[in-house]
Amino acid sequence: MSGWHIGIIGGSGLYDDAGIEDGRWVEVATPWGPPSDAIFTGRVGAARVSFLPRHGRGHRISPDALNARANIDALKRLGVTDALAVSSVGSLVEERPPGSFTIVDQFIDRTKGRVSSFFGTGCVAHVSMAVPVCPRLSALVADAAGAGVDRGGTYLAMEGPQFSTRAESLLYRQWGCHVIGMTAMPEAKLAREAELPYALVGMVTDYDCWRENEAAVDVTQVLAQLSANAAKARDMVLALLHSLPAERAASPIDTCLDAAIITAKSARDPALVAKLDAVAGRALA
Repeated sequence: MSGWHIGIIGGSGLYDDAGIEDGRWVEVATPWGPPSDAIFTGRVGAARVSFLPRHGRGHRISPDALNARANIDALKRLGVTDALAVSSVGSLVEERPPGSFTIVDQFIDRTKGRVSSFFGTGCVAHVSMAVPVCPRLSALVADAAGAGVDRGGTYLAMEGPQFSTRAESLLYRQWGCHVIGMTAMPEAKLAREAELPYALVGMVTDYDCWRENEAAVDVTQVLAQLSANAAKARDMVLALLHSLPAERAASPIDTCLDAAIITAKSARDPALVAKLDAVAGRALA
């Protein structure tokens, strides 16, 4: 198997002063429209790495307006083998305070109106999301994050861009959710359809709004904690890149479309198949 090419989806602070060799910005065109921004790509040690600012530089794109299909396609088109999402989240449990990191292993999707698949009429596919993240990549990330990281947790994906009502926050706690955010869906689903092993680190910025004796979350509070989290997240990413095995062993997710595409070759829409060249070309050949 060839080497690692890690795609990092997150904020611009992740690549600033990160010791990336031969770093350069690359514009990637996709048949799904433009991604959030150009991609900063280079090398750290033996690993290739590409950073995509999820909201664009300057945080100009709202969570509900992200073109997640273009973002995932662009990473795949660039040759990324594995995707790590680094996302700010609110905490729904006392034991995961602001400043802590959660390695997410499950999701509840409460988004609405977002396009959640590369496939559709003319080429239908049903990927399994029972285990929605890559256990191997998640374990490597957890090891890189060091002591105190929470290994495992359920992420409630909300539509946004507004924060939760208190009733919603209390409901999600009853459901057993640990963190809440606005960007993981459909990102995780699309990564699976693109056969990209995916892991997500939730960086806790606040306690959402379920604490009745505490002021509700606001942007000022989130930004202050974001700044505090940035250096820790950058250290985690660098530790991950330096700790990767020299060779990347194959993952079952690399070929998950083999058991997912249901439309007969003779019935596939050529126009849709052409758009799927990067994310599913291997399986559709």
